[in-house]
Amino acid sequence: MPTALVTGVTGQDGSYLAEFLLSKGYRVVGMVRRTSTINFDRIRHIQNDIEIVQGDLLDQMSVVDILNEHKPDEVYNLAAQSFVPTSWKQPVLTGEFTALGVTRMLEAIRMVNPGIRFYQASSSEMFGKVQDVPQNEKTPFYPRSPYGVAKVYGHWITVNYRESYNLFASSGILFNHESPRRGLEFVTHKVTHGAAKIKLGKAKELRLGNLQARRDWGFAGDYVKAMWLMLQQPKSDDYVVASGETHSVEELCHVAFEHVGLNYHDYVVQDQRYFRPAEVDLLVGDASKAGGMLGWEPSLSFKELIQMMVEADLEAIKIGREV
Repeated sequence: MPTALVTGVTGQDGSYLAEFLLSKGYRVVGMVRRTSTINFDRIRHIQNDIEIVQGDLLDQMSVVDILNEHKPDEVYNLAAQSFVPTSWKQPVLTGEFTALGVTRMLEAIRMVNPGIRFYQASSSEMFGKVQDVPQNEKTPFYPRSPYGVAKVYGHWITVNYRESYNLFASSGILFNHESPRRGLEFVTHKVTHGAAKIKLGKAKELRLGNLQARRDWGFAGDYVKAMWLMLQQPKSDDYVVASGETHSVEELCHVAFEHVGLNYHDYVVQDQRYFRPAEVDLLVGDASKAGGMLGWEPSLSFKELIQMMVEADLEAIKIGREV
């Protein structure tokens, strides 16, 4: 039975990845930060099947101790301060977790067992002000937020440890991936939840920022499979994981509201408070390398994804179990 350590196991991606690894017969160790309240909602259904350990990417020795004690074969580093708007308000903390936290994990692996296979969660936000359309593994980075900058550091330090110490260290450059487990602060879930609340008479409007921003959206449950596939290859490498389609926030609103029989024009209000200081206008990924080398492809279309999220929100609101 192989052992996998998953940082950020209580997040959207961590929960789907833990489910997937359990289905593959893994022993799953989930690392969480010590806080007075830890939100286990996303993994409640599998909590008895995984081992929860306390560790912190800000604390080098806690990571070393976990690797020594639990001896993972694979490490999936999903933990980060991942909400882009927050990265402007807390840029230093974002750098500590999202950039230097990667270094602490890689250094711990180098010290404890260089044979551990490592996955780093890179991000399409690294492309920022895009230099090529679509974006692939060779596209230059031009991040437009402290989060994007921190992810670029995390990406390149992973490459550096791979080349300097011959570690098996792969980065997945994942484009936006969503699900009913996505936090409500993210625009996809904000929209689907807003449409559901308005449909059920619990809200009258939805305030959003830039409706023209375009993203490449896919289903998180599909994307975690790509993470695992990367660590099963003969050698480590970097891969873009994306749907290959781009849609605007306005299209997102149209699909979500149309699904509940409403016209988004009647309810969506643009609010300057939700505009970014520096906007990322267009992201669309070229995942042909992941398709060819990993055999990976998405299973859900954009429309199917948004409709699934709306249905989940309708049900959650009806029974009083909103995320």
